[in-house]
Amino acid sequence: MHPPKTQTFDPERGVQVDTKGTHREIATLREETWGLYLSRPVVARPNAWWIETWVLPELGVCLSDWRWRPGHERDQDVYVDVAAITREGRRLHMTDLYLDLVVRRGRGTDVIDVDEFVAAVAQGLVGTDLAEYALERSHAVLDGLVRHDHDHVAWLASLGIDLGPRDRPEDARD
Repeated sequence: MHPPKTQTFDPERGVQVDTKGTHREIATLREETWGLYLSRPVVARPNAWWIETWVLPELGVCLSDWRWRPGHERDQDVYVDVAAITREGRRLHMTDLYLDLVVRRGRGTDVIDVDEFVAAVAQGLVGTDLAEYALERSHAVLDGLVRHDHDHVAWLASLGIDLGPRDRPEDARD
């Protein structure tokens, strides 16, 4: 079992830094009252070419919408990482808590990677306080999505969160 993955979103430098220290330049970054919106090309991943991400610290989630390369499409509209997200000035630090949700807008939502979550807790990679937080967050997200017909935009709007305009990177394909 791998340790929790981490990411730092740094608006001042316009980069996203992952667990391995890889810096990824962000094409579009918007700071919002609810967190961050970012949009960037996907590098060194053969199945995807672009990703849009909404980091929502108060909800303990990070939503991602991937642009898949032909032949790699997935039956999902948004992927939700349950995470512990902290602020340091304008920077956001995110620790993935293993539980994820796959949303198919208007059709359904699946909670996935429960096996990884259980293994991480059993091995002490996630403490009991964070484990409880992750379970509470995943249940709250699923409840909100179910109450809004598995529509993440409607659910977030009910909380007063407008995700705002989106990038349309159709011309950015390589």
